[in-house]
Amino acid sequence: MHVLIPALHRPSKPTGVCRHAANLAQCLANTDEVTQVTLVIGEWQTSYFAQSFNLISPKIKLISVSIKNSSLSRNQWFLFGWPKLANSLEPDVIHMSFPFPFIRQWLRSPVVSTIHDLYPYECPKNFGYPQVWFNRGFLKQCVDSSDGLACVSQITLNSLKHYFPVVEERKKTAVIYNYADLISVESTFPTKINAEFSAFILCVAQHRKNKNLDLLIHAYAQLLKDGNLSASTKLVLVGSSGPETENLLILIENLVLQDQVEFLSALTDQELCWLYKHCKLFVIASSTEGFCLPLVEALSLGCRVVCSDIPILREVGTLACNYFDLEKEPVENLANSILSSLKQALGDRPPPDIRFSKRTIAKQLLEFYNL
Repeated sequence: MHVLIPALHRPSKPTGVCRHAANLAQCLANTDEVTQVTLVIGEWQTSYFAQSFNLISPKIKLISVSIKNSSLSRNQWFLFGWPKLANSLEPDVIHMSFPFPFIRQWLRSPVVSTIHDLYPYECPKNFGYPQVWFNRGFLKQCVDSSDGLACVSQITLNSLKHYFPVVEERKKTAVIYNYADLISVESTFPTKINAEFSAFILCVAQHRKNKNLDLLIHAYAQLLKDGNLSASTKLVLVGSSGPETENLLILIENLVLQDQVEFLSALTDQELCWLYKHCKLFVIASSTEGFCLPLVEALSLGCRVVCSDIPILREVGTLACNYFDLEKEPVENLANSILSSLKQALGDRPPPDIRFSKRTIAKQLLEFYNL
């Protein structure tokens, strides 16, 4: 079986969507049934796909597309250039790694799409207006045109049914989690850190409104102010820049935390693994998520974890996390949860959750492709 995965995406640094595409390729290439996986990326993505992701399987082939990295150029290529390339490669299955506009009748192979979240409907502030209307249109067009829809969580599937009530009658749908595979990765100290930290709290999240990084920064500042956290304990925020980056920088300046908060991005798996293994605590403060792969990675590497008490993080984290309430006095709630978690003894690393194993996900994908 030949699986074609388009992953041409705007960011010039690794993001969750790019990591999902790479994980799909690695997962499928590990099976006997799949003989080739082709990843289609933009030329601006070539470097980090080659360096940040461990794509060493001889079954995985990268095709780099040379177009201008602009919204207009990318969408024009999706509509007109993509069908020509896809048909020339003659794959058995096309797996869209994220929703983008395409015309189904122009593609000869079956098409399935990963639905990560319903952010254009649930969190329009992530995109702003009028951009969110385009994102909603692209998502609707992808849902309508795909033969199958693989949702990354039950919460995402429930949201899909809410916003597209007849989808289950017309499409094949399934919950297929993302997999986490950092346990076997050899960790290395991140080269972008100016000086080695004696202690740090870690968060991995893009700079978007729903990630509530401002809430985490406020809680961290409160802990420092009250003397409940040593000034030597840094806050490390890993994630690509986004709509909230400027606001976060202003907040850090106003709270005089320039020497306490470290922003990192474009890390290799080895560097990210080092951060998970050496952090005192991992925190996710999101108000909504589609899946949250960093949470699975953190848990698999034995981190203490504090999460916002929302359904998707309960689904993924189960009883392994400490949860805090976002509704009333969230800053104080988060600060208290961080303090309480830091006082807890670090137990033995939990056994890997088979829901997120490579073998489990590969089996589910192959069954799903049997459209």
